[in-house]
Amino acid sequence: MADLERVRIWADALIRMHLDPGRWSFRFDSAKRRAGLCNFSEHRISVSRYLASRWDDDEIYQVLLHEVAHAMAGPTAGHGTRWKRVAADIGYIGGRTHDGEIAAELAPWIGTCAAGHEHVRFRRPTRPLSCGSCARGYSETHRIAWRRRETS
Repeated sequence: MADLERVRIWADALIRMHLDPGRWSFRFDSAKRRAGLCNFSEHRISVSRYLASRWDDDEIYQVLLHEVAHAMAGPTAGHGTRWKRVAADIGYIGGRTHDGEIAAELAPWIGTCAAGHEHVRFRRPTRPLSCGSCARGYSETHRIAWRRRETS
């Protein structure tokens, strides 16, 4: 588990090394599914406080490098050639997206299919969904039944 104060120190150092610290800043955010974000309109790098508190130091450092590379490559680079080159130059070794765990225990919507597969959503599902593990397309037989998680 990464120490959040240490993550803040790393973020500030990376911003000083690679970006204009008078323009760019860092903060933790409340994301539960994505690890980090490069916000070009606010010139801010952010990292999920939920995921940072459960992932190890190396994973969070890579998230920071990923987002700083976005800031350096510019808003039109996406995950293309330019971003990949910049990311590699500053030491990023990960992929385009994280494949680590999400903060599923914080999801207010829990769904179960007929076979018992569990699904989580952070927003109330607005249309019928079926289990992707049981059927490739929508299948009424494998429809997910949703319930709101009880919180204390």
